[in-house]
Amino acid sequence: ALLNGLEVVNKSIGAVKVVVSGAGASALSCAAYYISLGVAPDNLLICDSVGMLTKKRNDAGELNRYKAKFARDIPEGGLAEALIGADVFLGLSKSGIVSGEMVVRMADSPLIFALANPTPEIMPEEVEAVRSDAIIATGRSDYPNQINNVLGFPYIFRGALDVRATEITEGMKMAATQALAELTKQPVPDDVAAAYGGEQLQFGRDYIIPKPFDARVLIWEASAVAAAAVAEGKAGVAKKDFDIDAYRAELEARLGLTRSIMRGVFNQASRDK
Repeated sequence: ALLNGLEVVNKSIGAVKVVVSGAGASALSCAAYYISLGVAPDNLLICDSVGMLTKKRNDAGELNRYKAKFARDIPEGGLAEALIGADVFLGLSKSGIVSGEMVVRMADSPLIFALANPTPEIMPEEVEAVRSDAIIATGRSDYPNQINNVLGFPYIFRGALDVRATEITEGMKMAATQALAELTKQPVPDDVAAAYGGEQLQFGRDYIIPKPFDARVLIWEASAVAAAAVAEGKAGVAKKDFDIDAYRAELEARLGLTRSIMRGVFNQASRDK
């Protein structure tokens, strides 16, 4: 969602200011992963229930060793101060802690990922009331851009298990991320649109991440993870024994006979070109 959202608003990941609300396991893990994706550490601010994670708080012994890794050498402040000029807000905290006034002070075309469930840090309607240029995502299925870990866990493990991987590596997770980002840009099949009330889904502000009920996620993500595990030598199968096209066909067959038949038609059409 981050990669695609930034592409839509034409911003460089290395230049954006990111603010994370929350400093628990999910927030700190996502912050570290954002840095792996290319966010500059000096451009990332994390706020817990007390305020921003700063060197001053670390020196005072207020931060545990997990939070201390993200402490910045900046003045003290809270979430409202942190959000001034921010390009990205990632909420993994609690409902209602972001106001419309805070959103107004963010940068142009901000990404607002308010993921507290069931009630986000700020409701999409509240954002839309003050900003028409924002891209909004929540963890809920009743709004566009649902960011939910259901898109990751089953498919990452599926790919890892199928090649007998000995561990889940950063490279495998990165492969899953890139696969999801690229899948979002592909034409959406009618059966996926039908599952969401006939909604027209096309890469853009209201569609920056695949839908959880999109069966293609299994094929794209699991195969990307499996291929990464094999390439890194973390799998129980040798490179010469792994055929990604055959594996993708196997995954598609697991989804049902109709998809398997259609894959045969597509493969034949490709060979005939």
